[in-house]
Amino acid sequence: MAYVNVPNDLSKVKNKLVMGLTKRQLICFGSAAAVGIPVYLCSRAAIGNTGAMFLMIALMLPCFLFAMYERDGLPFEKVLRNILCVKFLRPGIRPYRTQNFYAYFSENIKEEKEIGTKKHVHRKQAPCRKKG
Repeated sequence: MAYVNVPNDLSKVKNKLVMGLTKRQLICFGSAAAVGIPVYLCSRAAIGNTGAMFLMIALMLPCFLFAMYERDGLPFEKVLRNILCVKFLRPGIRPYRTQNFYAYFSENIKEEKEIGTKKHVHRKQAPCRKKG
């Protein structure tokens, strides 16, 4: 008896348009062809067939990368943006800082122990501004 695998996570299922390619892949492959083929045809007279072929491959390769590469469900441009943000835009060392509300009370308790009184915790008052 034949059976069909049904994925548990339906968000990973992508709609296929033509020949098993998604819309994203069709757009990227079409743009690669629109750039690569004219470059090959125009440059083969000047630099020969081999040089023109390598130039065409070099120009088309980024489009193929954008079409096919995916990591952790993110397309290549989002992965590239994340890498650039981490490496260049954000600081390398990000210390963990918290707002410790209890430090204020522990300072007051230490002060009272030094003074020798244990009446109650006094709040520190901000210096008053002189009214002009």
